[in-house]
Amino acid sequence: MTPDILPDLKTLHNDIVDAAERLRGIAVRTPLLECPVALTGGLGRVLIKAEVLQHTGSFKFRGAYNFISQLDNEIRNRGIVAFSSGNHAQAVAAVSKMFDTRATIVMPADAPRLKIEATRDYGANVVLYDRRSESREAIAAALVNDLGATLVPPYDHHMTIAGQGTVGLEIMEDLALRNLNPDIVLVPCSGGGLVAGSATAIKHGAPDAAIYAVEPEGYDDTARSLRSGRLEQADGRPPSICDALLVQKPGDLTFSINRQLLAGGLVVTDAMARTAMAAAFRHLKLVVEPGGAVALAAVLNNLIEMTDKTIIVVCSGGNVDPDTFTDALNGPSTDALNGPSGGS
Repeated sequence: MTPDILPDLKTLHNDIVDAAERLRGIAVRTPLLECPVALTGGLGRVLIKAEVLQHTGSFKFRGAYNFISQLDNEIRNRGIVAFSSGNHAQAVAAVSKMFDTRATIVMPADAPRLKIEATRDYGANVVLYDRRSESREAIAAALVNDLGATLVPPYDHHMTIAGQGTVGLEIMEDLALRNLNPDIVLVPCSGGGLVAGSATAIKHGAPDAAIYAVEPEGYDDTARSLRSGRLEQADGRPPSICDALLVQKPGDLTFSINRQLLAGGLVVTDAMARTAMAAAFRHLKLVVEPGGAVALAAVLNNLIEMTDKTIIVVCSGGNVDPDTFTDALNGPSTDALNGPSGGS
């Protein structure tokens, strides 16, 4: 059933504005980069929001800081628990270190080694689990109970969403400096927090903008849910290299926002993501992980009509292991657009 949650979008927008002030001087104000015509084929004006340059290598720092910084000192000092495949893990670990509090992070054993090691390097205790046979939510709940700690959700909480929404707020501010309005905005999507927060901020200033969640093939739960109007679960097949986006069901709160604000969902293959990673490196000198590259992949594969449009693409993270990145760079040439391949 569709979750019975009707968030006040005006209040959420105000929370995003407050989060931006909280993050001022703490988070990186990442640039909005022009895509060269050699990459986009000149079909539209494409600008990249480069969250790969954010602290800990992804947008997740914004939500983690906004959440943890608002906790009472006594509560925060009892410790923090989170579950994540890697980007939220690193963000929570880094922010916990900033506040000198203990962090325990539940991560899948098959997460990229780079992400596990980085989370430990920030001082967190990492608890590994088998994503095929164990529940990360159950493990985290037990840790919260045993440790007396606070759970920092990766997406389905208004404080997390407000932090992520500062991405959209910055996009609108930077577009205003260029006298531009967004026609289309493409955002990578796992549980939906980044796209929900960003859509709230963008729609506040550009109500006619068409905002799309972009997901990997087999993990298109938000696209399916938007089509049916109720929460749907993706089948998780085939396996995907987009480890940051391997959620099979949207959050209740995030979906209640996204069903009101999004134009739809788009789906890309791993091959498309690899090509986009290589294109970002060759043309923009950006290191983008597979999940962070899916929105750019949707543009490069013409999944939507872009002619004469101003298109904003969020590259959400850059935490990629060397082997995966090398495979992408050694793939097919990205000097020209691929042909249309459809979307959902």
